[in-house]
Amino acid sequence: MVRTVYIDTSVVGGLFDEEFQLWTELFFKEVMEGKYKLAMSDILFSELQNAPTHVGNYLDDLTPESIVAIELNQEAQQLADMYLEEKIVGFKSLIDCQHIATATVHNVEVLVSWNFKHIVNLDKIRLYNSVNLREGYRTIEIRTPREILHHGD
Repeated sequence: MVRTVYIDTSVVGGLFDEEFQLWTELFFKEVMEGKYKLAMSDILFSELQNAPTHVGNYLDDLTPESIVAIELNQEAQQLADMYLEEKIVGFKSLIDCQHIATATVHNVEVLVSWNFKHIVNLDKIRLYNSVNLREGYRTIEIRTPREILHHGD
């Protein structure tokens, strides 16, 4: 079974960041080989509209079969607001909360990000998941692209 992973905007940006480029390219190579499907939200596409053209256009090379389109719906917005009410992050990080909540509400098993401050952060992951469990959702794995690569599979 092909695992579906949610990507936030930092993953696309990682293609153009020297520190993350290699691992991000390897991750997208595995996507193109069919090892993953990407859950991509309207939040991602909205953020990419403000990105440089070469960043936004990168996803054009993905096949439709490798993409699962999902939306920030009212349920996800309410969950994102709960993350803020719990003060997991500040209001300036609303979009980060929306990414996590959207992936959670749509039952995506893994969210992939390079955002270490607000998303791929052990203390924050525990707090996001405590809210998820309290509200009747399952926990979500939050990892970097490097962490989920297939190693010789």
